[in-house]
Amino acid sequence: MSRMATIKRATKETAIELSLNLDGDGKSDIQTSIPFLDHMLDQIVRHGLIDLTIRANGDRDIDDHHTVEDIGICFGEALYQAVGNKVGIVRYGHAYVPLDEALSRVVLDLSGRPGLEYHVSFPKEKVGNFDIDLFKEFFQAVSNHGRMTLHIDTLRGDNNHHIIETIFKALGRALRLAISQDPRSEGVIPSTKGSL
Repeated sequence: MSRMATIKRATKETAIELSLNLDGDGKSDIQTSIPFLDHMLDQIVRHGLIDLTIRANGDRDIDDHHTVEDIGICFGEALYQAVGNKVGIVRYGHAYVPLDEALSRVVLDLSGRPGLEYHVSFPKEKVGNFDIDLFKEFFQAVSNHGRMTLHIDTLRGDNNHHIIETIFKALGRALRLAISQDPRSEGVIPSTKGSL
C-alpha cells in the first residue's frame, strides 16, 4: 500500500505545495525561502528516512510566522493522510538525540488526538535572523493537523542551533519508529479500541 500524500494550501498569506512519502529513502527537495527552516526540515527527512518535497512562498515581508506555521499545517496533514488507517504500525515513537552540549527528547503517539507538550528553553531569541519562537508554532501545527500527541523536551544545551537541531533530528527518529510496520501486528490497529 502506498503511503504518500500531497497537500496544496493557498491563502492570502502563503502558497504551499508539499509531497510526502513515508516509505522513502531520506531524499529532500525543500525550498521554503527560509534557509534555516530548510536545514531543519532536512533533518526530519534524513533521520526519518522519508521523502519530502516542499515549495513554499509566503508574506515574508511581514515576517516568517505565516510561512512557518502553514508549512507545519501541510506537513501534519500530509503525515495524517499518508499513514492511512494505521493498521500494523508501531504507533509510538521516541528518540533522544545529542549534538555536542545539547540533548533533546521527542516522544510521540499517532493517536488521532492532537496535543503538544513543548518544554524548550533557548539562551537567545534568534538563530541568525530567524525567530526561534516560531518553532513552537510549527510543532503545534504539526501536532494539530497530524492528529498526534507530541512531547518535546530539551534536557540541556546552550547553543540555539544545536538545541533546535537535536529536536528536529529526534522528531525524525521518533517518526521513523512510529510509522514503521510491526510484522507481529500485521492487519491489526494498535489500539484496544480498534480504531485510531
